[in-house]
Amino acid sequence: MAEIGKWIADHWRNAVEILILALGVYQIFRAFKSTRGARILVGLASILIFLTLISQLFSFQVIGWIITRAAAALALALIVIFQPELRNALAKLGSSRLFLFSTNRKLAFLETFADAVITLSKKRIGALFAIERGISLRQFLDTGVKMDAIFSPELALAVFHPKAPLHDGAMIIAQDRVAGAACVFPVSQKELGDRSIGLRHRAAIGVSEESDCVVVIVSEETGTISLCVDGELIRTTNAEDFRNRLEALFLSNPAADENRTDKELAS
Repeated sequence: MAEIGKWIADHWRNAVEILILALGVYQIFRAFKSTRGARILVGLASILIFLTLISQLFSFQVIGWIITRAAAALALALIVIFQPELRNALAKLGSSRLFLFSTNRKLAFLETFADAVITLSKKRIGALFAIERGISLRQFLDTGVKMDAIFSPELALAVFHPKAPLHDGAMIIAQDRVAGAACVFPVSQKELGDRSIGLRHRAAIGVSEESDCVVVIVSEETGTISLCVDGELIRTTNAEDFRNRLEALFLSNPAADENRTDKELAS
C-alpha cells in the first residue's frame, strides 16, 4: 500500500499532464472538425508522424534534420493555413456572450420576434435574422442597408416580402433594434451531411461560425424554422418548440449555457 502511495506521489504530475494534453487535443479536434482545414491538418499530421517514425526506426539523419529544422516554418505555415479557424476561436473565446439589455426588454422583444417569425413561417416567406450578442456584427452592415428601427412583425413582413427590394438578404438585430437589412453573410465551407441545405442556411452557419450571434432561418419552401448557434444548425418541430429554444438561448443562466452541450440544445 505504501508503494502504491509513493508511486502516485511520484507520478501524479504525469497524469495531470496527460489529462491536459488530452483535453487540448480534444478541443483542437472540435474546433477543426468539418472545416476546410481539417483534411489539411490530418494530412500534415500523418506525414509528420510517418517521417518521424521512419527516421527514428532506420536512423535517417537527413530526414531527422529536415524535420527538426522545418518545425518553426511548419508552425508559421499552420497559423497562415488555419487563420480563419483561429480567428473564429479567439473571437468566441473573447466574447462576453451577454445580452446587454434588461430581462423585461428581452422578454418583450423575444415575444414580438417569435410572433413575427411564426407569422413568416405560416405564410412560407423565406427570412434570415441574425441577433447580435457579445460579438458585433457591424462588419456585415456595410453589405446591406443600414437601419435604426424598432423591430415589429409588420416591419419583418415588409422587409421579407418576396417582392420587397430588401428581401434577398439578412436582417441584423442589435439590442432589440433593426440595425440593417439585405445584409450578406459569408457562406460556410463546412462539410454538411444534408445536401438539401441551401444558401440561406449555409449563410446562417457561416455567420454563426464567425460570431456568437443567434441566427433564425425561415424556409421559403417548407416554412420550417431553424436556429443556428456556433455553427450548429438546429431545426425546430413547431412554434412552441421554437419559442422554448429561443428563450433558452437568451434567458437562461449564462454559466449554465456554457456547460450545456450542443446535443442538449438540439434535443
